[in-house]
Amino acid sequence: MDNFVITIARGYGSGGKTIGKELAELLGVKCYDREILQIASDDSGINEALFHQADEKVHPSLFNKKKGVYTGDLIPPEDADFVSDENLFNYQAKIIRLKAMEESCVIIGRAADYILRTFPNVVSVNIQAPFDVCVSEIAERLSLSTKEAERKVTKIDKYRSDFYSHYTGQKWNDPANYDICLNSAKIGRDRCAQAIINFAEFKLGKKITK
Repeated sequence: MDNFVITIARGYGSGGKTIGKELAELLGVKCYDREILQIASDDSGINEALFHQADEKVHPSLFNKKKGVYTGDLIPPEDADFVSDENLFNYQAKIIRLKAMEESCVIIGRAADYILRTFPNVVSVNIQAPFDVCVSEIAERLSLSTKEAERKVTKIDKYRSDFYSHYTGQKWNDPANYDICLNSAKIGRDRCAQAIINFAEFKLGKKITK
């Protein structure tokens, strides 16, 4: 494949989404985040609102069930589980795989690193920052008290961790699942995008900037 894909897992408040968008701009490619939900809705015919309701979270009713580790199988429309959370994930995964085959892009979250783990043209990145840094970021961004921001960061990160574990059978923050892990507070958000480009060119063995 001549194209490349950079996937970004990120802690809430780490700046991962902002870094991903800056990275895409520097590379002259598209950045896919929640856009995946709309495309998956168009492809499946399932109401987009259902994709948003299940976005990067696992409903409590699924916690005691067998992990829905992604296999690539889509559930047909005539099946009662067609609009299940598992199938909503399957359709998102389908779109992520198609994008990885069709174009160079940056994909934020949604276990894209796992979905594309067998693709040779993919660079997987995990961006995190210390808890107190993330709390300060969210408190300022959303005008919350420190306690409220602490609860928000803990809640969103748990959603993302549970989601990743349920659909991949892996631990979200295990460095072994990614090509490179960055602490945005240590390196600085403004330098993370360039660090990712440098590493991606090293791994892929080619220049990806225009």
